[in-house]
Amino acid sequence: MYKRLISLLFCSAVLAGCSSTPPTKQDYPQMSNLLLAEPAPMSARSQMAIARYNQILAQATLKDEERAQLLQQRGMLYDSVGLAGLAQYDFNQAIQLKPDLAEAYNALGVHYTQQMEFIQAYEAFDATLDINPTYDFAFLNRGIALYYGGRPDLAVQDLNAFYAKDESDPYRALWNYLAASELDANAAITALETARNGLDNDNWATRLVDLYLDRVTENQLLNALIQGVTSQQQLTDRLCEAYFYLGKYHAARGHRGVASNYFKLALSTNVFEYVEHRYARLELNLLRENASKEQDANIQAQ
Repeated sequence: MYKRLISLLFCSAVLAGCSSTPPTKQDYPQMSNLLLAEPAPMSARSQMAIARYNQILAQATLKDEERAQLLQQRGMLYDSVGLAGLAQYDFNQAIQLKPDLAEAYNALGVHYTQQMEFIQAYEAFDATLDINPTYDFAFLNRGIALYYGGRPDLAVQDLNAFYAKDESDPYRALWNYLAASELDANAAITALETARNGLDNDNWATRLVDLYLDRVTENQLLNALIQGVTSQQQLTDRLCEAYFYLGKYHAARGHRGVASNYFKLALSTNVFEYVEHRYARLELNLLRENASKEQDANIQAQ
């Protein structure tokens, strides 16, 4: 998420050639003008911090609670540089040493959701909230797990509770909408229109909500995205988010090839700790599964 300025490129043909799901002709114009991010480098500061944690954990005499806290913190650092397996191992070890460590349960739940191990994810988030009922992001994460786990009715309850904590936040409004649209698309878009009135207009991501409401085009969204950017880190962060929600936008409209490319672009940013990066690969897997099911159904129909 840290680097020099990105370039504006005409690249739909290149991206379409890389997609595992061939786009249709009408898909091409919708990706004809893209901002491409330079992938974020692995943070040297995070690597040094991991090395220090390794040294302390290996050499220091620690109480179980102290060791658990250090494992939790090292796990978060592993996550931030994309070392998911090592992070999950640390979170598990931390819970073994300190069974009331809410942060570790929450982090584990996210990993289980990414792996589509939904029962384990629900249990982890339930444990988080049992330990700390005010852990707000556990409502978001459990809501997302329920959404991907095919339980939108329960997802809406959690995501609406998370949204209610800050009704000016466009990301909260979007996740609430995504879950609600699985139940009633018309009611969900009406609720999103109402929510739009309370969103922070100074937050660039409010334009994402405007896209879903068909108030702005993709080009207008991208123009809004670069306004006020002061660093490559900020730009890459925004692009990670924009790519993901553009992928969801097109997936809902049946533009499978375009959606697939946007999710791949989200992954290419290397903003590992963002929700949008975490679930972009899951979205790709779901697109492939749906395409495979449709292909099998067509074969059987013949």
